[in-house]
Amino acid sequence: MRTRSSLAALATSAALATAALTACTDDERSAADLSPTPASDLASGFSEVVARVEPSVVTVLVGGGLGSGVVFRDGGLVLTNEHVVQGARTVQLALASGERIAATVVSTDPVTDLAVLRAERTDLPPASFRTELPATGEIVLAMGTPLGFRNSVTMGVVSGVGREIPGSAGQSQALVDLIQTDAAISPGNSGGALVDTAGRVVGINDAYLPPQSGAVSIGFAIPAATAQDVAEDLLDDGKATHPFVGIQPGRLTPQIADRLGAPTDRGVLVLDVVDDGPAAAAGLHAGDIITTFHGEQTATVEQFLGALRAVEPGQVVDVTYLRGGDTATAKVTLGQIER
Repeated sequence: MRTRSSLAALATSAALATAALTACTDDERSAADLSPTPASDLASGFSEVVARVEPSVVTVLVGGGLGSGVVFRDGGLVLTNEHVVQGARTVQLALASGERIAATVVSTDPVTDLAVLRAERTDLPPASFRTELPATGEIVLAMGTPLGFRNSVTMGVVSGVGREIPGSAGQSQALVDLIQTDAAISPGNSGGALVDTAGRVVGINDAYLPPQSGAVSIGFAIPAATAQDVAEDLLDDGKATHPFVGIQPGRLTPQIADRLGAPTDRGVLVLDVVDDGPAAAAGLHAGDIITTFHGEQTATVEQFLGALRAVEPGQVVDVTYLRGGDTATAKVTLGQIER
């Protein structure tokens, strides 16, 4: 099986209240031109982008609840969140045209909160996916079925990347290293598409912080690259394996590098280390700066996560890091996140 990283494998437990987390299900029981839209064209809206992506976004109906999904591959394969289908083996899909079709739940991964469905129709058009993370401030559209309003679109910006939902560690190790957006996300948006202005899926909408927590327009999406990697594993053999490093990675800024006495601002900042985890056992500390992982340069968090996707649990990897002005190398025996 090809190993893919749950970005959850990197996080430590968050200290904030679990009650702050709200998953985006609505359950009464509880290609064409891929150039981004120029700013000068914003006044005319994103109708062309929406029209292009809309046939690839579906509503997932499960008993008395619903969520959203995105067609990601030919043959009627659909990505959604695990919490949308939650134990179901068959679901109904409502297409943008209003037609309803049956779908089978192929496999799920609770660690990353992702699921793969197979629709009874094989001619559903796959969306275009973007593997690199969007930039903070980039305009994005959230598409799905909030509160049962099918084919809904909201607009916002990428508020940040590499986010962890406050208090989520007590519920799921998946909800870390997410894309944060202020595009309105509501119950029913889970599993839907977060797209850029070129119509490419940059994330799978996953959760939001409710107003009663004091939040205003704070939603989260699983990065597209993570979703695709996990989906490929689920299609391979029905399960995804997630290596566990035991650190919380962060972006290194020149200001932080200067404060730490580091000779470079190219690397991954270790924000925290899990007690008794692989990184801790190898001697890494919070404040270290990882510069290479398993022979790969890790100038950014994205490069670090890409290198992590190429390794497997149990593997011993060399990690080069800076501590102040000194360079050191540690051998880290990777753990595993169990489903």
